[in-house]
This record gives sequence, C-alpha cells and structure tokens, in this order.
Amino acid sequence: MTSTPTPPGLARFNALDEHAALAALHEACASTTWARRLLAGRPYATADALYAASDAATAELTATDLDEAMAGHPPIGRPRPGDPASAREQSGMTGAPDALKAEMLELNLAYQEKFGHVFLICATGRTGEQMRDAVRERLGNAPEREREIVRTELGKINRIRLARLADVEGD
Repeated sequence: MTSTPTPPGLARFNALDEHAALAALHEACASTTWARRLLAGRPYATADALYAASDAATAELTATDLDEAMAGHPPIGRPRPGDPASAREQSGMTGAPDALKAEMLELNLAYQEKFGHVFLICATGRTGEQMRDAVRERLGNAPEREREIVRTELGKINRIRLARLADVEGD
C-alpha cells in the first residue's frame, strides 16, 4: 500500500508561519473563526482533509461569524478592483449586457434590503442569467432558509479557493 504525497501547494501552505498562513486563509474566507479553525488543523496531509476541515468549520459558524465571512464578498456584478479571485469567480457577469448588469444591481439591492447582507452565490461557472435567476428565486426565501443557503454557498466558495491555495485545481 502506498501513500499519496501531499500536493506541493498544500505542503507550502502547511510550512507557512502562522501569520502568513492566517493571511492566506483570510484570502479564502473573511471569517476569523473559520481561518483559525483551519490554521489549528495544520498540517493537512491531503486536500480532502483540508476540505473536510473547511466544511466542519463552515457548518459551525455562528451568525456573527457568517456575517463576517459575507462581508468579505463583493456584490455579484461588482468585483473588488484589484481582486483577481472575485473577478475570476464572477466572470459570468463580465460580458453580460448592460441591461442584465443593471437588473442585477437592482436585485442585489433588493436582496440586501430584505436580508441585510450581500447576495452570496458560488458564481464560478455560472452565467449572468443564472445568477440573476438565482437571486430572483432566493428573494422569496424566509431569512432562516436563506441563511442556510448562504452557508452552503460559502462552503462551495471556500473549497474552490482552498483548491487554488493548495494548487489542486480541478480537484
């Protein structure tokens, strides 16, 4: 029986000093609680172990922790200038027609007014129309239901970002 070696990117992450590792984790998710939980779990032998730790930490976020995580995400259609991750993740809105971008802005505002936080969706691989349809549908949710959807979407985003951190794209 052979063991699989730790992916090089994950080995680099495991070797970072605490400050640098925490900064790298904050790039993936703005929740301090989430980042500290993942930091405490190092070293990770596999990407799957890192993902499992992320999933567990995401599931245990308090409402305050979840708010902190969401505050790190820009609205769909308005990625942060100089933030390649949000621009890449929201690329489905980049070439969208102006009318769709304007509609998305209105829907984002309506969503934020109803729920008190940014509309969070794992936008990777989604078209502008798919994101618009999702926000329209989710505007009808009860706040408690929407919170759980947000938690699920955050978990998906965290996994994608951790895959990049660990250099295991496509995993």
